Amino acid sequence: MTAKVSYGSVEVGTELPAQSFPVTRATLVQYAGASGDFNPIHWNEKFAREVGLPDVIAHGMFTMAEAIRVVTDWAGDPGAVVDYGVRFTKPVVVPNDDKGALIEVSGKVAALLDENLVRVDLVAMCDGKKVLGMSRAVVRLA
Repeated sequence: MTAKVSYGSVEVGTELPAQSFPVTRATLVQYAGASGDFNPIHWNEKFAREVGLPDVIAHGMFTMAEAIRVVTDWAGDPGAVVDYGVRFTKPVVVPNDDKGALIEVSGKVAALLDENLVRVDLVAMCDGKKVLGMSRAVVRLA
């Protein structure tokens, strides 16, 4: 696969389609099984509170993975991402109810680089709080 977006069709400020990603306790259990990360802060409310958290929280790597979906869906090829990094700023608290939490992600092209590369800056929010800082991806476009 290659990116479906042409380098010539974007400019600094081009906005990517925003997306929202629901997270429930069941989602966390599924991710724990797939990743092998069974840290009890991600599934045991009592334990999470005992260590000072407000409730069970989503895995940081899960949150990071959901955020980059905005880029991979836009580019049309996950392999187009050549670099990606974030800082974890706030946890995604996942209450034990029918709603869970909602991670809202937006992005825009922040820089045009050489060799059909662009830097995309992402903003990931949950419950009105920024949950990822310095969330940036370098993407090779067609």
